[in-house]
Amino acid sequence: MSASSPFPHLLQPLDLGFTTLKNRALMGSMHTGLEDGRKNFPRMAAYFAERARGGVGLIVTGGFAPNIEGWAKPFAGTLSTSGAAARHRPVTDAVHAEGGKIALQILHTGRYGYSPFCVAPSRLKSPISPFTPRALGARGVERQIRAFVRCARLAREAGYDGVEVMGSEGYFINQFLVTHTNQRNDEWGGSYANRMRLAVEVVRRIREAVGPDFILIYRISLIDLIPDGSSWPEVVQLARAISAAGATLLNTGIGWHEARVPTIATSVPRGAFTWLSRKLRDALRAEGIHTPVITSNRINTPEVAEEVLSRGDADMVSMARPFLADPEFVSKAAQGRSDEINTCIACNQACLDHAFSNRMSSCLVNPRACFETDLVVRVAPAAQRVAVVGAGPAGLAAATTLAERGHEVHLYDAAPGIGGQFNMAQRIPGKEEFAETLRYFARRIEVTGVKLHLGTRVDVGLLQTMAFDQVILATGVAPRDPRIPGQDHPKVLSYIDVLLHRKPVGQRVAVVGAGGIGFDVAEYLAHGTDLGHPSTTTDLQAWLREWGVTDPDVQRGGVVRGHWPPPVRQVTLLQRKPGKHGAGLGKTTGWIHRAALKMKQVEMLAGVNYERIGDEGLFITFGKDHQDGTVLAVDTIVLCAGQEPMRELEAPLRAAGMKLHLIGGALEAGELDAKRAIDQGTRLAASL
Repeated sequence: MSASSPFPHLLQPLDLGFTTLKNRALMGSMHTGLEDGRKNFPRMAAYFAERARGGVGLIVTGGFAPNIEGWAKPFAGTLSTSGAAARHRPVTDAVHAEGGKIALQILHTGRYGYSPFCVAPSRLKSPISPFTPRALGARGVERQIRAFVRCARLAREAGYDGVEVMGSEGYFINQFLVTHTNQRNDEWGGSYANRMRLAVEVVRRIREAVGPDFILIYRISLIDLIPDGSSWPEVVQLARAISAAGATLLNTGIGWHEARVPTIATSVPRGAFTWLSRKLRDALRAEGIHTPVITSNRINTPEVAEEVLSRGDADMVSMARPFLADPEFVSKAAQGRSDEINTCIACNQACLDHAFSNRMSSCLVNPRACFETDLVVRVAPAAQRVAVVGAGPAGLAAATTLAERGHEVHLYDAAPGIGGQFNMAQRIPGKEEFAETLRYFARRIEVTGVKLHLGTRVDVGLLQTMAFDQVILATGVAPRDPRIPGQDHPKVLSYIDVLLHRKPVGQRVAVVGAGGIGFDVAEYLAHGTDLGHPSTTTDLQAWLREWGVTDPDVQRGGVVRGHWPPPVRQVTLLQRKPGKHGAGLGKTTGWIHRAALKMKQVEMLAGVNYERIGDEGLFITFGKDHQDGTVLAVDTIVLCAGQEPMRELEAPLRAAGMKLHLIGGALEAGELDAKRAIDQGTRLAASL
């Protein structure tokens, strides 16, 4: 690869001796739900084929258990028979037909298994599963090793180019490595040499079974982020032994699933953990070990990947969710079109949140992900003139998809710019990535030829004059009126006043409403974003200090007590409902938002009745009986009490006989839901 190529390090081939990967991009493993049913294999084939066609160097599947004891859940994807291997053939054939390579991940969940059959080194229940595992005897350990080997042999039989052995994130093999979960005193416990035997035996025996010309990736945990996790000398000792046992590549794992440190959410700085892969790579090179090291976590643009590789942090970059967001990630980068990449914003809303709720995964910014055979965007049989009113997420998705299909599309918005309420979301500390989605759609408007009309308030007359065949209302939402007596007081602001218009806010604040918007506003104000306080999303060292992440050379497990700066304001977050705040937040990210507000000393009150607002502040009572009345002596009250659809145009357009469609917030307000909005816009546009 010449130095003049757009990303010379990312696009450089990687010679593995017996085979060569065409670039340094790995599509990391993600459990999507496609793995868990025979009927899904044609969909899985299309899903992976599209990524192979997009030029990724190597694909790793979602995890497949080697036996039922390793199930993530009952009847989860398992590869343990030749019949099952045959069902994988369409997947591997589809990837190879597109010139790609694919490895199957062998995932034994151990005590993380959501199943009564789960097993572990010791009988210690996981905090993220209701089932207590059965402690394996020595013969039981041997059975698990044989299951790993059988699974790898069957993967080769199924046409895979390799396997990845999942040895990190707190799963089965990782559970043997640390005293936190391994309290054995036999040959599989006690000393670290004994605790790491399982990992080494699995790799050694797989290599013997599959031969020398088969990719064998081992996913090694570089930092456990739990008490009593691995020390750094142990990590290096294991990496050395795994390399000697026959691993082709060492992939990076960061943190256990039960760790209380975010590792892949949007608030985590880009490339936050590549310093660890650099540390391992340097340690191995110093010993003359040249097994390529793969880095991972929050690398979502080719620019970041190139920087990581160019400074020697790794030999290859693993990006999982970025390939959900854009299957053409690599080909666009290679063609100098990186500005057209649909960037992963690490929101977790349609991928991990779905996976942990037993729903099929997809992607907020790309609803076609995992639905390639269902959501097909084809050239329209006849071009139509379509008006899309509203340039928020729903309108942007609809307009650009329609234009891609060949329709003449006019996109209107009264605001001076595109984005709707995404313009507020991107101002929240830890949500800066949302700006990438607006950057992507702005470029898509140019590429697809959408005719954009900003600063234009639409009425029926304009739409009739233009003689549109179809009109799509994507006009979004307006704040709901909570009808609190005295809410016209000067100290009362809406969330739009605060986030969009940046009106001044006092030192003591009451935030009325504890949904997603209320949480965002509380964090924004407690952090002092409006006052110019920088976000730790762009300051890695500050982020590491806040969450207590340290070098595992200094502290076993790499986690200490976090140090959070004092809040800029005194914020109280209130909700009418009794119970926990943020119950409706994302399954995999809600705990992060609650923890952040706790660290910023935000007071949370539930079961609140809003009685009145006056000069003295906000008067509230509690419960159905309106008991324990008190006045919150605050300087500012911010209303975040939900939204209502904006549909003023609907009735006159229907009266005029125009063909009309409603999507996004205009159809259903609820919480601000960009996932639903983009999905509706894309699906409607694909069907017209």
